[in-house]
Amino acid sequence: MSTVNFSCAIAPNNADIPLGCEIWIDDTCLIDTDHVNQTLHVEHEFNDLDGEHLLRITLKNKLSEHTQVDESGAIVSDALLSISNINFEGIDCSQIMQDQAVYRHNFNGTADQIDDQFFNCMGCNGTVELKFTTPLYLWLLENM
Repeated sequence: MSTVNFSCAIAPNNADIPLGCEIWIDDTCLIDTDHVNQTLHVEHEFNDLDGEHLLRITLKNKLSEHTQVDESGAIVSDALLSISNINFEGIDCSQIMQDQAVYRHNFNGTADQIDDQFFNCMGCNGTVELKFTTPLYLWLLENM
């Protein structure tokens, strides 16, 4: 049976602020932590059987006080998580994530939920979702 390897790195821009993160592929939780206080390297292997799959990356525990704004409302400092080295089978899929993933968030409760583009960082509680299919190499050929 053939398998697919997924990997990525999650890093906080401020390790003192307790931002949490969950990563799922389908119904399998790869990581669930309440405080990303250092760069986490995530790796997971799953079956390459024909089918549809869903990668979900969730930012949680962000509070309004984690974002500092000046008197004109401009963000002075913010807490966020960077997601880098997003790979399937060792192939960089960062561009596919930017093109196809959807970042669903609600500005940490200050506005209605929106579907936004994902640019490899998460600054609002919410979930990035990427739908993909296996066999993976066919999906990669169609989407790169």
